[in-house]
Amino acid sequence: MRYICPICGYIYNEAAEGVPFDSLPDSWGCPLCGAPKLMFEPEAVPEPARPQPAAAPAALDEDLQQLSAGALAALCSNLARGCEKQYKEEEAALFRQIADFYTAAAPAVENPDLDALAALLRADLDSGYPGLTAAAKAEGDRGTQRICVWGEKVTHMLYALLERYQREGEAFLQNTQVWVCSVCGFVYIGDTPPEICPVCKVPAWKFDKIEGRRPA
Repeated sequence: MRYICPICGYIYNEAAEGVPFDSLPDSWGCPLCGAPKLMFEPEAVPEPARPQPAAAPAALDEDLQQLSAGALAALCSNLARGCEKQYKEEEAALFRQIADFYTAAAPAVENPDLDALAALLRADLDSGYPGLTAAAKAEGDRGTQRICVWGEKVTHMLYALLERYQREGEAFLQNTQVWVCSVCGFVYIGDTPPEICPVCKVPAWKFDKIEGRRPA
């Protein structure tokens, strides 16, 4: 039996390893990206392809939604990174300025609730990304589909890290570092960043070390 990491695609082959997957300790994690054992899934046996009817065009929601200052800051920050990738430095600088403005305007979160944050991440995984991916496929938008693949993997990892932090507390982050991929947002806990990002495959120098963490 083979088990696959949903983050980086690492395959644990019981026949090659000589140890049943169920016999591995619960503390075991993916050797490439650090994803916990509980996230691994048995390798699915592919079914014969069946012809599918053409999907009806997805209905577009024309309603406008008011975004918070924090959401606008995140949006502009992502737009800045997109401009950087296209070597549009002037546009990237403008989006960073707007992001900084909204970051300063965003009110501090009162009584932050980790359970509420976990629920938001779970909602993205259960309905947010599946819905967006389906709409992108119906429109033939390959760029959005790729973003969804990256975003879903990053969100899976964030959810797993949050669950571990809730179990272990500050001890989870003692004597180690937090690294974030500047391209896809993948978060890695370790002394040094991975040689290659498990999600978007960029090299280690693309990771940013998170400074100024609260001491344990």
